[in-house]
Amino acid sequence: MRIFMSTGEASGDMSAAALAEAIRRLEPRVRFAGIGGDRMRAAGFRITADTRGWASMGPLEAIAKVPPLLAEMLRHALVLRARPPALVVLVDFGAFNLRLAATLRRLRYPGPILYFFPPSAWTDREAPARQVAAYATALTTFEHQRDFYRSLGLPITYFGHPLVSLVPPKAPAPPPPADGGWVALLPGSRRGEIERHLPRLLAALALLRARRPRVRAVVSAAGDEAERLIRKALAAGPSDLEIVRGAPAALERADAAWIASGTAVLEAALREVPSVALYVVRPSQVAIGRRMYRGRFVTLPNLLLDRGLIPELLQDDATPERLCDELDAVLRDPSTQREGMRALRPLLGPPDALERCARFALDLASGA
Repeated sequence: MRIFMSTGEASGDMSAAALAEAIRRLEPRVRFAGIGGDRMRAAGFRITADTRGWASMGPLEAIAKVPPLLAEMLRHALVLRARPPALVVLVDFGAFNLRLAATLRRLRYPGPILYFFPPSAWTDREAPARQVAAYATALTTFEHQRDFYRSLGLPITYFGHPLVSLVPPKAPAPPPPADGGWVALLPGSRRGEIERHLPRLLAALALLRARRPRVRAVVSAAGDEAERLIRKALAAGPSDLEIVRGAPAALERADAAWIASGTAVLEAALREVPSVALYVVRPSQVAIGRRMYRGRFVTLPNLLLDRGLIPELLQDDATPERLCDELDAVLRDPSTQREGMRALRPLLGPPDALERCARFALDLASGA
């Protein structure tokens, strides 16, 4: 049995790899190919296109990438139509994957298409929801999106979020000493995220070290390109900053973390690592973002809990001073965040959510 998966950025690469590994535990003979990166490659995928550099911050940055991505989409649609796998799994990255699904159906692609992490999970946008339902079988990881699809009369399946299966909480630890502690810096996986966030985080770390001289820090690199950009930024910065691969390695020792808003904030919350979230885009993108989303929160833990558990410092609020103050406060008293984080896990579904998603995908592939 052959299964093809299509992603577009680091979080999708991670989710696709996790789903494939869970499917393989149920059916070891499945072969995987797909559009992805390092995590999928390590999980045994044959990579048909590397997504390094595909993700962008907002529609303006995406414009230059449209022609090559469109060419890749058409190439893959023709190959998949000519030799259909048992299942096509699309993972997030709606700008690319929705077009791939639509093109496959226009080419009369006969097989099942599963959309894992359908786009617009929290923005309640009707148009992409109807597109997903028209071209694919939707499998969401959030109750909110399930309820929105159902309010439109659209089919969708929900078993829970795979991170519940993958991320156990850390052992409880006391607050770090007043002059020290371990701090993790997770600036994001995209080039624009690293370029905009890392200088602010390094400046915030310098301020924090003035208050806590013995604080130690580690920075997460999502892949080869991210590590190259981080090393370049650190060339004139602190020489003792350790670079590790991925959020799990960065959060393992951390007493607290600065994290670019995204899946990593949820991962930190499930590990019960207190955090401060930030996100900065170009000023020209702010108005576009506000037209698309008007919610109170942007980080997943706050959205799920419907309260501001994790401090969110966005745009001009993400100053080194504010970042330092918020993280220092969390280091001094992590109890409030940790208590809220314990309430988060039950909101994400049962502990075997990933296995249920894998069984659902395998049943689709086998025609069960």
